[in-house]
Parts: sequence; structure tokens; C-alpha cells
Amino acid sequence: MTLRPCTLTMRATILPANPISLTSAEQRMFRAALLRWFAAHRRPLPWRQDRDPYRIWISEIMLQQTRVGAVLEHYAEFLRRFPGLDSLAAARRHEVLAAWSGLGYYRRARALHRAARVIVRRHGGRLPGNALALQSLPGIGRYTAAAIASIAFHEPCAVVDGNVERVLRRLLGWRRQPLSRIWEAAQQLLSRRSPGNFNQAMMELGALVCLPLAPRCEACPLRRLCATRGPLQRPARPPRQTAEIIYALAARDQRVYLVRRGRRESLMPGMWELPQLLPASHGAPHLGGWGPLPPDFTLRHSITVTDHTVHVCRVTPAGLRGGRWFRLQDAPALPLTGLARRILRRASLI
Repeated sequence: MTLRPCTLTMRATILPANPISLTSAEQRMFRAALLRWFAAHRRPLPWRQDRDPYRIWISEIMLQQTRVGAVLEHYAEFLRRFPGLDSLAAARRHEVLAAWSGLGYYRRARALHRAARVIVRRHGGRLPGNALALQSLPGIGRYTAAAIASIAFHEPCAVVDGNVERVLRRLLGWRRQPLSRIWEAAQQLLSRRSPGNFNQAMMELGALVCLPLAPRCEACPLRRLCATRGPLQRPARPPRQTAEIIYALAARDQRVYLVRRGRRESLMPGMWELPQLLPASHGAPHLGGWGPLPPDFTLRHSITVTDHTVHVCRVTPAGLRGGRWFRLQDAPALPLTGLARRILRRASLI
């Protein structure tokens, strides 16, 4: 088999012959140990069942800034609705957003939909087979392009996400080197014979063993080669913000009242949600001219860097403005915000 160079590095400056401190023999040991460990400990994730480029692409977009557990809850249903590129490209945007609801970061879903249409229009309905072409598509950056190209098309392109960066900084004892050096090191260490498995193994090692705060060094297949064998000093994270939100839940005759977020909103533009109540001066919520309302139930919900305490108040329809009534049977197919979907499920309405 002829091994192609990674298209993402072909136009870049030629890498130094050995940008890292490991000898050639140690690098071979590194690759062999990592791939053996991955073969024994890899998680049976559904997108690893084959090398279907479409399924790998969907999983990589879903996994951007999202926990594996959350993706597992949505992946199969998304593929049931859109089993291939043609069905995704032909769908309406609100249908894609509805299937994405609960995963957050909805720009990814919009970009995914645009990319599917570009692929059908410009690439004959087939995902491009190299990282450089993949990176030209909406929603696909350097990491995602390299991941898809290496896993689906066997292109020798290294990936660097948060997990891989942590593994390499600890392995090499690098604290202040720029991210560009991490990419160089990843490309130098990459297994050209099995780039897809190597990249997945690096990410898996960071997710399961080389953990941010309490690395399991005793279980690490690379511990003999590691320069630190433990966590590097990390800058303190800024504290998360907290906030309270109060929503009105109005339901009658198997219908629910929803309002649409503005199209210029920075988060979830155009999505449907419950009307928001205003906090009263003495602590009890109110809507417009209504008096104080006791919450029916409360839940916790995190959005980006803010942890919200969410109070939900059942209200009568009088006084509601600016929204629409929807049949409850149609609500699951709407592009609801993840929080709205949680509230309706908690209230046993969907």
C-alpha cells in the first residue's frame, strides 16, 4: 500500500527530522505500545463499527465540545432520521435542528446541513477523501478534517484535541511550547501504517487514562517513556458563572405555548423555547401584569460556561404574547432548545 503524505502538511514548512526528544527506537516502541493498548481497551462506540465516512463525519461533528455519553444518546436517532448524505442534504434546516436538540452548540448542526448540501452539489454526494478538501467544508476545521481523513480514508494526518495535547505535553515534559509544536510532535509520532487507530488511541488514552486532574499512570502503556508521569501544573480555571431562569409553562387541549428565539441571538438563534418570566422584586416570578407565581418544579441546566437554576411555573394562557400554540404530538419534531425539551419531558408532555 502506498502511503500518501498528509495533505494538511504538504504545503506547510517541512518538519524537522526529529522535533521531539524520543529516539527512533523509542518512537517505534511508543506506537506499538499504544496500538496494543487500544486493541485491548477501546470502547465499543457505534461509529467505530465500520469506516463509513458519513457516519464518522457525523460522530466527529457531534463530539466537538460534547461528552461521549451525550453523543451516544443522540447518534443512533440522528442516523435513523438521516441515514445518508442525500437525506441530510434534502432535509429542511428545522428538521436537522430538531434532531440535534439536546446536543447544544447548534452552529454545528447548521454547518453540518450546509456541508451536506455542498457535498451533494460539488462532490457528487461523496465526502472528500483527503483532509485538505474536507477542511474547505462548513464546520470542519483542522482537527476534524484530520480525524475524518485518517479514520475513514487512512490518510496519515495526526490529530490534536484537548486529550491528545494533554498526553503529549506530559509525555514530552512540555509546559510552554506553542500548540504548533504539539501538532508537529503528533505528526512525527503518528503511525503511518495505522493512522486512524493511532489517532483514536491517543484520544482514548487521554479520555480514559491520562486524565486532567488524576491521571491513572499505573495503567498507562506509555509510562516508561513519559517525562512527567503525572499532571503538569495547570493554570487555575476561572470560576463558572451561575444564573437563574424562570419559564412559563402553558399547556391546554394537548397543545403547548412556545416562543421563538431571535435570529440574531448569539446562542440557539431561531430555536423554540418556553416564554421567560421576569423575576419580581420580592423573589417570586411574574409575567407582565400577573402576580407572584410559585414554581411548579426546578431543575439544573448548564449552557457553555454558566450553570443555571431553572424554575418552571405553570400558567394560564391569558396574557401570553409573541408566541404560538403547538400540538404536543408535533413538539418532538420542532427545533426546540435542549432546555425546552428537558422541561417538556419533565412535565410529562412529550
